[in-house]
Amino acid sequence: MMLDINRKLLTRCARVNTGLYTGNVIIYHIETGAVIKTFEVTEVPVRCVRFIERKNWFVCGSDDFHLRVFNYNTGEKVTALEAHPDYIRCLAVHPTQPLVLTGSDDMTIKLWDWEKGWKCIQVFEGHTHYIMNLSFNPKDSNTFASACLDRTVKVWSLGSPVANFTLDAHDKGVNYVEYYHGGDKPYLVTTGDDRLIKIWDYLSKSCIQTLEGHTSNVSFAIFHPSLPILVSGSEDGTVKIWHSSTYRLENTLDYGLERAWCVAYGKKGNDVAFGFDEGAVVVKIGREEPAVSMDSAGKVVYARNAEILTVALQQQAADEEAIPDGQQLGIPSRELGNTEVYASTLQHSPNGRFVTVCGDGEYIIYTALAWRNKAFGQGVGFAWATDSNTYAVREAGSKIKVFRNFKERPGLVQVNYPTDGVYGGPLLGVKGMGFVVFYDWETGAIVRRIEVNAREVYWSGTGNLVAIAGEDSFYVLRFDREAYQAGLEAGGPELDDEGVEEAFDVETEISETISTAKWIGDCLVYTTAANRLNYLVGGQPHTITHFDSQMYLLGYLPHHNRIYLCDKDVNLYPFSLSLSVIEYQTAILRGDLDSAAEILPSVPHDQRNRIARFLEAQDLLPLALEISTDADHKFDLAIQLDDLETALSLARSSPHLGSQAKWRTVGDRALAGWKVQLAEECYKQANDLSALLLIYTSTGDRNGLEQLVERATAAGTYNVAFAAALQLGDAPACVETLLATDRAPEAAIFARTYAPSQAPNAVRQWKKQLESAKKGKQANAIADPSEHPDEFGEGWEEALDRERAGPSTSQQQSQYGNGDLVQFDEGEEAYAAPQPATNGAHAAYEQPDEDEQGEVYDDGYDEQQQRHVENGVASLSLEQQHAAYSQQGDGDLLGSDQDLPPPVPLVNVNVNGDAGKAPPASFQHDDEEDLLA
Repeated sequence: MMLDINRKLLTRCARVNTGLYTGNVIIYHIETGAVIKTFEVTEVPVRCVRFIERKNWFVCGSDDFHLRVFNYNTGEKVTALEAHPDYIRCLAVHPTQPLVLTGSDDMTIKLWDWEKGWKCIQVFEGHTHYIMNLSFNPKDSNTFASACLDRTVKVWSLGSPVANFTLDAHDKGVNYVEYYHGGDKPYLVTTGDDRLIKIWDYLSKSCIQTLEGHTSNVSFAIFHPSLPILVSGSEDGTVKIWHSSTYRLENTLDYGLERAWCVAYGKKGNDVAFGFDEGAVVVKIGREEPAVSMDSAGKVVYARNAEILTVALQQQAADEEAIPDGQQLGIPSRELGNTEVYASTLQHSPNGRFVTVCGDGEYIIYTALAWRNKAFGQGVGFAWATDSNTYAVREAGSKIKVFRNFKERPGLVQVNYPTDGVYGGPLLGVKGMGFVVFYDWETGAIVRRIEVNAREVYWSGTGNLVAIAGEDSFYVLRFDREAYQAGLEAGGPELDDEGVEEAFDVETEISETISTAKWIGDCLVYTTAANRLNYLVGGQPHTITHFDSQMYLLGYLPHHNRIYLCDKDVNLYPFSLSLSVIEYQTAILRGDLDSAAEILPSVPHDQRNRIARFLEAQDLLPLALEISTDADHKFDLAIQLDDLETALSLARSSPHLGSQAKWRTVGDRALAGWKVQLAEECYKQANDLSALLLIYTSTGDRNGLEQLVERATAAGTYNVAFAAALQLGDAPACVETLLATDRAPEAAIFARTYAPSQAPNAVRQWKKQLESAKKGKQANAIADPSEHPDEFGEGWEEALDRERAGPSTSQQQSQYGNGDLVQFDEGEEAYAAPQPATNGAHAAYEQPDEDEQGEVYDDGYDEQQQRHVENGVASLSLEQQHAAYSQQGDGDLLGSDQDLPPPVPLVNVNVNGDAGKAPPASFQHDDEEDLLA
């Protein structure tokens, strides 16, 4: 048997007996070799450790007679108890029940139940020496076996303190006992200090085989759970691998770490760990990729040790639509036959009539239906040609044999370099050290030598494309047979070594590691080392799905429109991939839009979104918008295309809770395009009050600001409500907003200046806040103008009268000219906003002269003459107020020598006091009315 053995971890440490002689337990990451966690359990040797995966625990026994349990995630000690009066040498965890067995130098075995507080529920007695190992029977977990230095192995049943039977196993002490995992053999293996390994039939209680080879005490031997091998370790420092059927010694490993003491393995996977005097080693034996093959009709054939089984996927056609992607198929397998070699690879011939099994340095060709031996021979590699009548065999060394109709064609392919692989397809590929040479099946001539370190070669069904998978990337090459024939006719001395250079052209290089791959037409479907299922079209990879564990690609069935994959245990999983999708994408990448349009009706409806995403990646946004069926994706595409009409309709059809972001997005786009009315509608739907404030203040929309004050107050957005009220010159509303947000000091100062009638209420609330904060002294220092008007010597009553009277018509006319804040000439598209006055300064405006009436600057703004901005509340100019207060001499709370705050701006007030006008119709864009209809 030829098995690859790769070392994954080697660490040097103190003597390893599953635990350490130092009293520590160390957990390693076997892929990286990093120490995950170290537990300082005790100061004496830890002789046995076992994981309890379902509880995230490990349990260990040591020379201080204690059994300890730790949570390996949290590091917490779950329990510790004195389990025996002597050293604890071995442990076994029940596969399903909450039970743990312990064996000790006190010659007893004890059974513990962790659901009963680690109570000892049974003691097994009968051995007369140290108990060395315990093992549950995987086929009957109510029985277990024990190995003892009294030279015997006893088999027990839970619930009975007396052994079922005893085997006189070895001439010296027995160190280890282990059951066979398969269901076909009632075997167990034992090892002893007599340097022997023995296989027993526990039903007939007879020794089946004795293995010799170790030169010292044999510490352990196990049946591998998934490979047909036995693994043993000895105090002679070696680990030996034996064939579990022929019992032939296959390999010997020596890592120079002195005596081997213990072994561990997973129930799944090919990793095995060994403990030595000076460290630990983890190796991967064989390859985890299963020996499995599927033909073009959906017949799957796979090997399980010596058995060959088959699954017919075509039986799934009736209910294929009901099976979701990624769900394991429940198709039963049936036994097809057996094979004489351990199958490392299986290959169907291209027409599906034959299946080749390779393994143990041999190949056998079987008929696919009856599983009859058709041909066999020595070989470590095998490759079919496309006609299914020609095949090549790689023998050990550098010899390649080519057969046609099962008869050898001697000397057809001459190889003068060491070979490491052989690949089939339209051309015969032979892998050398760092290169691949392609040969013609007919003539044996070199077609082309390609300098690439290949792991696998995949040919398309048309024979025009080939993918060469390397360690970190893969290449897609196009084979031009006409260029090869032309090169042959031209001749040349270089053809013997390098072939015809023009025969292959590089199509693309992808920086991904391929695990398995298949061609579907000109589309390469492949799995990656990162556990993704991808396909390659036109040099661009696309991901179909991600996996949690490694998957292996079997093939594609067009009538199912599905790709089939399997895991290492040959459980089958389907994933949808429509052939019409691939054809459509190929046509798009070729630039053939007419052909793509013809293919589109055949694309399944549930694949349209995948097509739309693909078109978006190709920058074909209008076509993607037309094809997409996802409302969110269509909206994004419409925004990218500035198709506001489509975006608006999608926003209106969206659920209310999810549509605000869409309305806001449309509003932003509309505002960027100067579609102000559309933007206002969108921001109202999005409840974007800040954006509405921007629009209303920019356009001078007084009605909009009044509505915004009410809307913002109801929504609790007081900053917007205050800003809108301030723009309206509604001083009482500003005061109410400040008071509603517990800003009484600001409200009092603001009311003192702009709304005297509101000042007493603001002052009372201010004082109340100070008193509740236990600041009575400060509260008493504040004067209420309604109670102490004499403290306000600048004329408090006159200020109240002016507030009640409001600005006169003449003053408004003087301040605002003809009434509108913004004047429009006929046909004008834009309007001017007033420049804000700052801190009592005069804002300059220009009023048209009679001779210049109607004259407009190039930017559309009226020429205005300079005038004073007056206080909208007091109806006096700032200069007049300042002069009046200065004459009184008493000064106010702000100080008579300070300028008053800026006036409350008024937005769009006309001479009649009516609400401001909306912008003229000429300002609106022509296309806004239709969008809002």
